[in-house]
Amino acid sequence: MASSSVWLICLFSLLFGPGFIEIEASHHVYSRLQTASPPAYQPYRTSFHFQPPKNWMNGPMIHKGIYHLFYQWNPYGAVWGNIVWAHSTSKDLINWIPHPPAIFPSIPSDINGCWSGSATILPSRKPAILYTGINKLGQQVQNLATPKNLSDPFLIEWTKQPKINPVMAPNSINMLNASSFRDPTTAWIGPDRIWNVIVGNKINREGRAILYRSKDFISWTEAKQPLHSAADTGMWECPDFYPVSNHSTNGIETSMIGHGVKHVMKASLDDTKHEYYTIGTYDYVKDIYIPDKGSVEGDTGLRYDYGKFYASKTFFDSEKNRRILWGWINESTNATIDVTKGWSGVQAIPRQIWLDKSGKQLVQWPIAELEELRVNKVGVPNTVLKSCSVVEVSGVTATQADVEIEFEISKFDKVEKLDPSMRSNPQELCSQKGASVKGGVGPFGLLVLASKGLEEYTAVYFRIFKYEKNHVVLMCNDLSRSSLYLDYDKASFGAFVDVDPVHDKLSLRTLIDHSIVESFAGEGKACITSRVYPTLTLKEGARLYAFNNGTETVKISNLNAWSMKKAHIN
Repeated sequence: MASSSVWLICLFSLLFGPGFIEIEASHHVYSRLQTASPPAYQPYRTSFHFQPPKNWMNGPMIHKGIYHLFYQWNPYGAVWGNIVWAHSTSKDLINWIPHPPAIFPSIPSDINGCWSGSATILPSRKPAILYTGINKLGQQVQNLATPKNLSDPFLIEWTKQPKINPVMAPNSINMLNASSFRDPTTAWIGPDRIWNVIVGNKINREGRAILYRSKDFISWTEAKQPLHSAADTGMWECPDFYPVSNHSTNGIETSMIGHGVKHVMKASLDDTKHEYYTIGTYDYVKDIYIPDKGSVEGDTGLRYDYGKFYASKTFFDSEKNRRILWGWINESTNATIDVTKGWSGVQAIPRQIWLDKSGKQLVQWPIAELEELRVNKVGVPNTVLKSCSVVEVSGVTATQADVEIEFEISKFDKVEKLDPSMRSNPQELCSQKGASVKGGVGPFGLLVLASKGLEEYTAVYFRIFKYEKNHVVLMCNDLSRSSLYLDYDKASFGAFVDVDPVHDKLSLRTLIDHSIVESFAGEGKACITSRVYPTLTLKEGARLYAFNNGTETVKISNLNAWSMKKAHIN
């Protein structure tokens, strides 16, 4: 790590302000944009994040030691529409082999589309998939698919029986909204040996997790009440419901209930394209889920990721006793640009997820297998970042890297006071207090995908505030200078990190993969994922810097960075 001759941190210009392009709803069909030929040169394609070779990109599972990823894919274009279940397999969750689509429109109950759903491993070790199909009337119904040949380790072919499908549907009795009834979860089996599954739904503005029950996984009956609901949250897409241990970081099987177990309810909010979750108690006798006291329902509640992360799904990895979280990272560009690129959408790095020792939130961390891609380690401990300083981290491939850094703060005399109105709005606070806005303690952190003269960069940083009698840590991603020429949604992202900066070090791990910046703060207590499309660095090469734009000195107690090898993906 060498000191840089660039001293622009104190003078960050706002000449290149954020350009905003409205991001279309996930279910908007662009019929006129369905075909495109991907360009030969694709600088924004990722090297170790999963994505198909081209075009627009449900139920992950492990079966007989092989991981299966089923994902929503449009074979005909880089925008949403013509959706099938694409299928890839892996032995390590990093390198993937493609297979033909597993589920595609073929029966009356899915003839207009095969949407999201989940896989369940039955006691016979036979996988079963429940998924949303769009029938002849344009209604959302739930269907069942099973492998054709269990002796095939890759489970290439899947069958659907028209006589039993759909297995769940809106009717005159249940009065469900046929346009808001989708995305069944992994099923779990109760002490009564009855299968349970929830489906996302809404009535007016009330988001709901509709509960269905079955003895044989074929005939399903709606319960008398939703498992859970929340007012004024809108449609719940891709709900997820699973147990977590309150005394171990190991994952537990989806049907586990009882002593030592809490439950997580997650919903993807169609209105805002954000996800939130609560931690609580599952009363399997009354068929209800009760969030813990203090849990916030809705967009201001706890989130897996405070950036570009949606339609996530967890599964229990029985081979390694862990629960894996996988989410979809959508684009920040508009549909026309996506068609020009020839592809749209990427999967986030698989993350192991568990309950924090406080019991109040979840913790996430990239799966250990990712570290097999690390090469050419650069390590520099004990570096002092004085006020308005920037140092370059040299020796790594800055467009394809894994960076771990720890900061120590010893002086808080000049810390800023936090406006109480901003305590529940970290994103707006980051927008107002960007990397160019000098503070007391912070901003300090990393400048990634940066140009030599810092005309272009994405800032991932911390800022410390005083709130009442405590110090509060804010984590931000500032995209306002992420691209000098390309116009797209450059909104800032923010999250508060539950770390005490007076007594504990502040850790930050950032994965950089061409157009993705995926960051984990406080050892996984807060995560932010961004999509960025630098332009100047394509010509002159990207750089990586550590910076401090605060008044108080900050110490880097440890820094390790690795270049990342390219994974084998499809």
